[in-house]
Amino acid sequence: MTSSSVPAARVPAQEPGEKKGAERGNRANSRRQRESSGGFLFSPWHLVLIPIALVMLVPMVWMLATSLETLNETRHFPPIIFPHTLRPANYSDVLTQAPFARWFVNTMIVTVVTVVGNLLFCSLAGYAFARIKFFGREIVFVMILATLMIPFQVVMIPTFIIVKDLGMINTLYALIVPNLAGAFGIFLLRQFFRTLPVELEEAARIDGASRLSVLFKIVLPLSGPALATLAVITFLWTWNDFLWPLITIYTPNNMTLQLGLATFEGTHQTSFNLLMAANVMSMLPVLLLFFLAQRYFIRGIATSGLKG
Repeated sequence: MTSSSVPAARVPAQEPGEKKGAERGNRANSRRQRESSGGFLFSPWHLVLIPIALVMLVPMVWMLATSLETLNETRHFPPIIFPHTLRPANYSDVLTQAPFARWFVNTMIVTVVTVVGNLLFCSLAGYAFARIKFFGREIVFVMILATLMIPFQVVMIPTFIIVKDLGMINTLYALIVPNLAGAFGIFLLRQFFRTLPVELEEAARIDGASRLSVLFKIVLPLSGPALATLAVITFLWTWNDFLWPLITIYTPNNMTLQLGLATFEGTHQTSFNLLMAANVMSMLPVLLLFFLAQRYFIRGIATSGLKG
C-alpha cells in the first residue's frame, strides 16, 4: 500500500466582487491610456469623415461670411469668401427693416406647442398600440403607417378646406392644430415602448396604478432617448416648414421665420447680405437644440437594440 500523496494546493476561486474590481481596473487603465493620448483615439474612418465634415461646413462658412459683407461684395464674381470690410450692421438692419422679432416669436410658439403636442398625443397613442389589446389594433396601426406613404401635397387641399371651415386661416392655430400628432411619432414611440420590460408595468398595475399612471410615472421616465429624438425631429420639421405657412398665412405679423425670409427676395434684386444674416439668426436655436440633445441621441442608439 502506497503512502497517501500530499494534496495539491487549491487556487481559491475568484469572488464576483473581485471580478468586478478587475473589470473596473481594466476600464480605468484604458481610460488613463486614452487621457494620456489626448482623449482622442484615431480611427481609419476619420480619414473619410473629416473631409466630409469640411465639405458640409463650406455652405455654413459661406453663409456666415456673406452675412458680414456689403451688398456690392455679395454681387461680386467670383464670390468673396473673406469680406474686405466686416459689416455687423447687417444683423441690426434685419431687425429694423423687417418684423424679424415677431417672426421669431411666432415660430417659437408654433414649434414649442407642436413639439409638446406630439410628445403628449403620440405617447398616448404609441402606448395604446404597444400595450393595450383591443379589436383591430394591428389593422389600425397599419393604416396609420400607410399615411406615411401619402405625400403632403395630396392632403394639402383637404386640410386647407378643414382649417378654413374652422376659421383658423391666417392664425397660428392653422399651423399648430394639424400638426399636434403624427404617424411617425406614434410609430417611433410604439416601437420603443415595446422594448421596455413589461414586468415593471405589471407590478404597478398590481399595486393599483391606472394605465395613465403607469404611462406617466414609469414608461415615459424610461423613454427619455425616444422622446428626445421625437422632440428634435418635430422641432426641425416645424421650424423649417415653409409650404404650409405659405398657403395659410398672408399677413406679415403672423408669418413664421421661413416665410418671412422669403420677403428679403425682391422682384428685381435680392439683399443677400441681409438674407444671410437673417438665416444665421434663425439657425442658432437649431444648433443650440442639437448640442443639448446630442447625448440623448447617443444613449438612444446604445439602448434601442435592448429588450428586457
